[in-house]
Parts: sequence; C-alpha cells; structure tokens
Amino acid sequence: MTDTSAPLAPSFRSDMTVELVKHSAADTDVLWAARVSTAGEQSLDELNKDPGRSKGLINFLMRDRHGSPFEHNSMTFFISAPLFVFREFHRHRVGWSYNEESGRYRQLQPVFYVPGASRKLVQQGRPGKYEFVEGTPEQHALTGHAMEGVYRTAYETYLEMLEAGVAREVARAVLPVGLYSSMYATCNARSLMHFLGLRTQHEQAKVPSFPQREIEMVGEAMEEQWSKLMPLTHAAFNANGRVAP
Repeated sequence: MTDTSAPLAPSFRSDMTVELVKHSAADTDVLWAARVSTAGEQSLDELNKDPGRSKGLINFLMRDRHGSPFEHNSMTFFISAPLFVFREFHRHRVGWSYNEESGRYRQLQPVFYVPGASRKLVQQGRPGKYEFVEGTPEQHALTGHAMEGVYRTAYETYLEMLEAGVAREVARAVLPVGLYSSMYATCNARSLMHFLGLRTQHEQAKVPSFPQREIEMVGEAMEEQWSKLMPLTHAAFNANGRVAP
C-alpha cells in the first residue's frame, strides 16, 4: 500500500522545464560526416582550418537537403511538461528516444498546468483557418479557478484509491492531462530540426506552422540550447527556411 499519510498539496505552474543534460554535438560532426565521402577521414584540426569553407559546406548540405551528415551527433534533454505536451511530442518518432516517468511504479506528484497571463485563450475562425487572441480577465480567472478545482478533486480521488489499496496503474486513470510529467528525450540535429519546423512559429520559416503554444515553449527552449552547440548548422537551418534536410 502506498503511504499517503502526509500528501503534498497540489501546486500549479505555467512554465516548461528544458535542460540539456548531455551532448555530443558540434558543427564539426556535420563536416566530418560530409567530407569522409570525398576526402576520407580527417582530423578536427583539418576541419577547422577554413571556417568560411565549413560554413559554405553546411549551408550547401542544408539547402540541397543532404540530411544524413546532420545525424552524427546526439543531445539528451530533461523535459518537464504537462501530459498533453508529451502526447504531441511522442508523435515525433524518427531519430528520437524517450524515457518518461512511470505512474505504474511511483506515486505521481500533484503538479498541474494552469495557463499564465500571457497565454491566448480564445480561438477565432473556422477549423484550418483560425487564430488565438487574448482572453479577458474574467476568462483567465474562470480558467484558473476551474482547472485548479478539477485538479484538486482528481488528485484527492487518486490518493483515496491508493490508500484503499488500488494499484497505481489503475488509480492514475483519474488524473487529467494537465498533470506534469518528466522525461529524457534524445535526438540528433536532423530530428530536432524536423521537430522545430513543425512545433515552432518563426518569421524565417518557409512552411507555416501552427503549434500549440505549450509545446512551442518546449521547442523554443530546446532550440536556444542547440543553437549554442551548433551555430553554423542553426544559422543554415534559418537561412534555408527552417526545413529539415
């Protein structure tokens, strides 16, 4: 039986956690992979001799969509976000590996999502051609009050079931998708670019995207950290319309 004698009070947040926990990723990984086909194995010193040529090669690969050289690197992120974000995230399967915390093996913590004041609440327009606009103070107040009330009731019910001896994997079914979960997500630059092309809006994007704001927040944080690791690749991605090679 799970110990619920001193349960935590529910907490509410609107931010996302994205931490780069380990990586093996640099622009030289792309250069090394691309040049081996014509020049054989080269040292990093050789690859770094001509920065202008290296920038040009990465841009050529991106522009003409020679994608495989962008796969010879790795980044692992720790991400904490609501379950509904992860359900979208896991649509990305090629070039990604995931390990998420399990509600079968541990008692889930009462951390829930409530939109922040800057989150646009109102959808206008027909399906396929709509936009989100600011909500009124009354709509924000209603949303926060309603969500927090449902979350409290759901988590109290969850604890009640655990205390009665119901298995965690059964009791978790009463918890809503606004519950925060956490995972490790590992990808390479090519798979990350594909993710960013779909899950972020950007003025340089050749193909428009309309992501849900919460997953876009995760994407923006991942992109910020990746851009520091592979600045030439990131610049070429933007310069060529943010389309994954």
